[in-house]
Amino acid sequence: MKLDDRKVIFGWAMYDWANSAFATTVMAVFFPFLFNDYWCTGVDTNVSDARLGTANSIAGLIVAIMAPVLGAIADRGSNKKKFLLLFAFMGILMTGCLYMVSQGNWVLASILFVAATIGFSGGNIFYDSLITIVASEKKMNTVSALGYSLGYLGGGILFTINVWMYLSPGTFGFADETAATRFAFLSVVVWWAVFTIPLILFVKESPGRGAVSGLKMVREGLVQFRNTFRDIRKNRMVFLFILSYWFYIDGVDSVIRMGVKFGQSLGFEAENLAVAVLLIQFIGFPAAIAYGYLGNRIGAKRGILIAIVVYIGITISSSFLRNSFHFYLLAISIGLFQGGIQALSRSYYANIIPKDKSAEYFGIYNMMGKFSVVLGPALVGWMSFAVSRMTGNNLLGTRSSIASLALLLLIGGLILCFVRPEKNDTMSPGSVLQENEK
Repeated sequence: MKLDDRKVIFGWAMYDWANSAFATTVMAVFFPFLFNDYWCTGVDTNVSDARLGTANSIAGLIVAIMAPVLGAIADRGSNKKKFLLLFAFMGILMTGCLYMVSQGNWVLASILFVAATIGFSGGNIFYDSLITIVASEKKMNTVSALGYSLGYLGGGILFTINVWMYLSPGTFGFADETAATRFAFLSVVVWWAVFTIPLILFVKESPGRGAVSGLKMVREGLVQFRNTFRDIRKNRMVFLFILSYWFYIDGVDSVIRMGVKFGQSLGFEAENLAVAVLLIQFIGFPAAIAYGYLGNRIGAKRGILIAIVVYIGITISSSFLRNSFHFYLLAISIGLFQGGIQALSRSYYANIIPKDKSAEYFGIYNMMGKFSVVLGPALVGWMSFAVSRMTGNNLLGTRSSIASLALLLLIGGLILCFVRPEKNDTMSPGSVLQENEK
């Protein structure tokens, strides 16, 4: 399969279109809605915040532990695509099961949500790593940005339909908003499954040299996983980037996962929250593409740093939200930079790692991202709970929670400043090794 083939790029990018339905409809909006009003009915808001944050953190921890080992095993057997489809099937199945959870059963809802999130996040490890057999270094920033932009558009289209169902349930034959919201989970199942087909058809993974199978693949994968950590310690550029990414993506992912719950706790109506998410999705579509081209012009590293500065401003200013207009302004800011920081982080990393170990290295990349998710949502949830208990002011607890993420973003940005060399953000692995030897 040759690099930069348009049909292959389309097939690869369409998986972002497919699975973003889960990220938008389930993870960001409708699961928090139902979790608070249906599965945790009658429970204090700060308690439900803590429960939701804990569920997100457990899912992140499990994926973080699994990611690098699975990546190493997939590299040894050239099975990235097979692992992607396995995790996608798990996410699709668990999302469908959420439809059947009865009112008040927040424990089962949490378990299924954790399993679905593992499927979603686990699949992304192998989806991200496939970019190295899809795009050349020259096209990496724009191809990565294309994936995220299609994700925003696809996720936004389905979310628009689901919001319409929520706001006008009778039009679609539903008894009430709750029935429409539960059905939204089934719509994600169909969307995710159908739009994964282009990747299945067009992205072909050839067996690598020395590819193995069975128990030998697992054994050699574990040995390779151990060796990769040793290699990363020697490669200063990769090590510092991974450390930086650990901190700054914490802030980004926590805003994604807990933002709707934050607005809900501040008393914004469901319509306000839905409009905010739609703004993020449809602004994010062209913005992600534009940010990919910006990365080509000024370098991926500088593009990431700009987005980090904006995110620091977003988290701090969230403490001063007073009305829906301010909430929409923050949503617009997130839409402009969220896809950009994600796309450039992926392409920057893909350009500094060995291509024949891409799944393994992306396993570690995702491991660091998920370990940050272990901290971020839990920090938001428990900060809200602790401050409200100490002060007796629930609103103060909610406002302080998101603002606390600014420190993590700042640390990540400062570490990124030390990632060298700065002359060329898209150096090949061989160039990086030569630079380290100097």
